Amino acid sequence: MTAQAAPEPVRSPQAEAAAVVEAVLADLPRHRGVVVDSPPGAGKSTLVVRAAGHIAATGEPLMIVAQTNEQVDDLVERLAAEHPALTIGRLSATGYRAPERVFAHPNVRVAGKVADLGDPAVVIATADKWAWAGDRTWPWAIVDEAYQMRSDKLLRIAGCFERALFVGDPGQLDPFSVVDGERWAGLSWDPLQSAVSVLLRHNPHLPVHRLPVSWRLPASAAPVVSEAFYPFTGFRSGTDHGDRSLHLTAGGMRTSYDLALEEAAATGWALYELPERHTVRTDAEAVEAVAVLATRLLQRAPVAVSERGEHPVGPSRIAIGAAHRDQVAAIRAAGLPPEVTVDTANRLQGREYDVTIVLHPLSGRRDATAFHLESGRLCVLASRHRHACVVVARAGIAELLDAHPSAEPVQLGVPVKFPDGWEANQAVLTHLARHRVTP
Repeated sequence: MTAQAAPEPVRSPQAEAAAVVEAVLADLPRHRGVVVDSPPGAGKSTLVVRAAGHIAATGEPLMIVAQTNEQVDDLVERLAAEHPALTIGRLSATGYRAPERVFAHPNVRVAGKVADLGDPAVVIATADKWAWAGDRTWPWAIVDEAYQMRSDKLLRIAGCFERALFVGDPGQLDPFSVVDGERWAGLSWDPLQSAVSVLLRHNPHLPVHRLPVSWRLPASAAPVVSEAFYPFTGFRSGTDHGDRSLHLTAGGMRTSYDLALEEAAATGWALYELPERHTVRTDAEAVEAVAVLATRLLQRAPVAVSERGEHPVGPSRIAIGAAHRDQVAAIRAAGLPPEVTVDTANRLQGREYDVTIVLHPLSGRRDATAFHLESGRLCVLASRHRHACVVVARAGIAELLDAHPSAEPVQLGVPVKFPDGWEANQAVLTHLARHRVTP
């Protein structure tokens, strides 16, 4: 009989993630560019900070590119705290006032011009600011949230660096533009495609690494998000069932809102399903349901238990997400505590909370437009939480999807994006149906 090979030992999430990070760092000096795909909460910022320290240790200067001022300030704060001996320059636009958390670090200097920073080891700025930073060439660059960056912005700064590490989440929202991009569709340099998409189309030989573990999403959420939005490059949770729990310490009143919150606390998910009806975008009943759920959650005095310890879930650890700004304004007008985050999916990218409440993009709609079907939008809304997510939606979304199958025109030269929004929405709805609570 032929002896069977012994099965490979299952590596811990920590070991698996560390192996990928080491492979990324090893590839940096071997290639002009390295791409790292990261699922939600997989440690993009941690990798950027680790890689920045690794490159700075070689003695060569480094530029870091982020997409928003908030992302820049977050990176400055983390890099300054973890590498206190590293000199860091925060390049900003004229008139921009960096927050106190940036000035709190003595190794950080803020200025509007590179020459005024005093030649630090690392300089961090937005892509828009780097486009006007001068003609200096840097040996290294790190581009954070690279899938949020339009390719035309990368083209404007490509001459600023010789080698680069691109880090981002391919499952999130595509770069935003108010300009209609059909005239460029199919071109290899389409300016409205993400920087990474255009980079890899012109440089297919560049190595692409994938972070395999989400440290944000619990074991109840990682398989759902992975299967719905990352079907070919799955990931797993860094925690197991039982490692995290959410306790509602104040008693409930057996209302449908309480039942939904209890379902979410017990399983990680709840679908608060309103009766089927076509509504205006700022559906008053749905807005009220979202606001009452958030209010009732705070009244139930939730306590989160995780690998980080035990802590009460206050207003600052709760977020409400919606697709449109007018929906956000209507929810905010319902009188929630100001510390509760209420925002669109675009602005919630990269942020993390203990509990999220989501108004489904397709709730109450008569049609399923490309905007509302975009898989990245639902992916962002469904992947911000560490403990539980409550989705508010009207019944009939599955029937709406069946009546409006994906029918976007196929254009030559445009890479097909998987999964499409129709398939992703159906996958999420199938899971949420097991956690349905009705008024």
